[in-house]
Amino acid sequence: MTDPVADVVPVPDDPLSEVAAAVLGAGEHQVVDLLDVVGEPAPSGVDVVRAGDDLLPRLAHENALSRALALARRALRPGGLLVAAVPELDRLGRLRPTAPPPRVSGRGPGRQVTVQLWDWAADGESYALEVVRLVRGETSWEVVNTVATRHRVLTAEQISDELTGAGFGAVQRLSPAECGHPLPVWVAVAPA
Repeated sequence: MTDPVADVVPVPDDPLSEVAAAVLGAGEHQVVDLLDVVGEPAPSGVDVVRAGDDLLPRLAHENALSRALALARRALRPGGLLVAAVPELDRLGRLRPTAPPPRVSGRGPGRQVTVQLWDWAADGESYALEVVRLVRGETSWEVVNTVATRHRVLTAEQISDELTGAGFGAVQRLSPAECGHPLPVWVAVAPA
């Protein structure tokens, strides 16, 4: 079995890794994804645990968020960071939009389009999310994959409470303008 920490390095131009590097300073840092810390064997002594855009709301819907955050804290070295991008959709629950704008990446033949489709629960507290990724084929766009999950809407207060409840300190929310990510990014420090 391979060590999930041994080969993991920050991805260039990744806002979450860039935020972690800005806080921790120059040098190489061991970075793992949040899902890596809930697996076996769980890593330990890592510098950064990162969570992508929709992971915390998905774990919250699955009633697994508190456990995952506690495992992340245990995996981090003292002073290590949890860095998580989390959509704040609590204000949108009343409006119940069906989709955000498509995300386009690449140019020319390598261009890809990612589309999200949202189906809201009647109470606005959760939504089903389907992500469809399209690539340009020879004559038309082709679907290369789809993923469907269900997410719970998290408020900024709920996110802060979950991080504090998992034992993190110095919990901060960075706005998109502060961190360069399209979503707010939460930074939490593992205590010594």
